[in-house]
Amino acid sequence: MVLNVITAIIAYLIGSINFSVILSKKMAGFDVREKGSGNAGTTNMLRSVGKKAAAFTLICDILKGVMAILIAMFIGWAFKVENQSLLVQIAGIAVVIGHTFPIFFGFKGGKGVATSLGILIMSNWQIGLICLVFAIVLIALTRMVSLGSCAAAVLFPVLTLFIADNYIVSQGSGYFIYSVILAVIVLFNHRSNIKRILSGTENKISFKK
Repeated sequence: MVLNVITAIIAYLIGSINFSVILSKKMAGFDVREKGSGNAGTTNMLRSVGKKAAAFTLICDILKGVMAILIAMFIGWAFKVENQSLLVQIAGIAVVIGHTFPIFFGFKGGKGVATSLGILIMSNWQIGLICLVFAIVLIALTRMVSLGSCAAAVLFPVLTLFIADNYIVSQGSGYFIYSVILAVIVLFNHRSNIKRILSGTENKISFKK
């Protein structure tokens, strides 16, 4: 129980390191949350700061998910935890919550998509790559990042029902519930985007810029 709490706290603190805020202040002199959509994420960085800043943000946010899972694995190995799957799940959920509600930045963060991608790739590279390709194709067709992100979030739990291989640790009985929780967090964070998608007013990205 103590190791579960420690894992959750470490993962949450990792998630709370908001690179979009840090990079926007350093590279552009303003807090990205004060511009565009007000979201502290890659898409708003692209629109408000530029491609270079967006690329750095994307990579760093993905690495947050990767680091959280690696630390959970290390704790499981170091303390010979029997249920390492639970540690991975706790770390995954906690790091996304930290990204969404960062304690270091007034609990106003991003939507957790890139960090979730890092978690997916580490937890099961096959599921992670399928979700990534699915999202990219949908974004390319619709030019709506939010639609691709939400669709990939929904696809994640579905894939866990059919793919039983390539998990970093034994899948565990609660993995489907874990995938649903992560999907719900991402969808909740995109609730305003979902409303705009349904009303046909969602912002689209330009591939020419």
